[in-house]
Amino acid sequence: MNRVSEFLVGLLFGLGLLLSGMTDPGKVLSFLDLFGAWDPSLAFVMGGAIAVGLFAFALAKKRSTAFLGGAMQLPTSKDIDRRLVLGGVTFGVGWGLAGFCPGPGLVSLAAGQPKAAVFVAAMVAGMLVFELAEQQRQRRAVAA
Repeated sequence: MNRVSEFLVGLLFGLGLLLSGMTDPGKVLSFLDLFGAWDPSLAFVMGGAIAVGLFAFALAKKRSTAFLGGAMQLPTSKDIDRRLVLGGVTFGVGWGLAGFCPGPGLVSLAAGQPKAAVFVAAMVAGMLVFELAEQQRQRRAVAA
């Protein structure tokens, strides 16, 4: 039952990305072009997502288990450190260059967009580089 629910929620999320235009790199890049042909429509999509997120997290904080019975695991760290800032900058640069972020990139890949295939390949390569760097960082911490 959990896998079916996960699939349906993912499908709903993907359809929302398609309908909102988040899978169109041109629309995303127009949103980011503040001093050119700026298209503010994605601000409403983001505002709606933030509103839903605020409500969902407020509800989640009051629960000890997820709706499907699993343990509720919410982030606890509130630290803004170098790694968080660098990750945010890397995400923003990638989003600005490609017009995709991970969710819309995967939806666009499934829809057969060639540019999305390049983006997803680069995203996977970046995740592998991160994992290798993390392993080395942990080895150095243990050795010190």
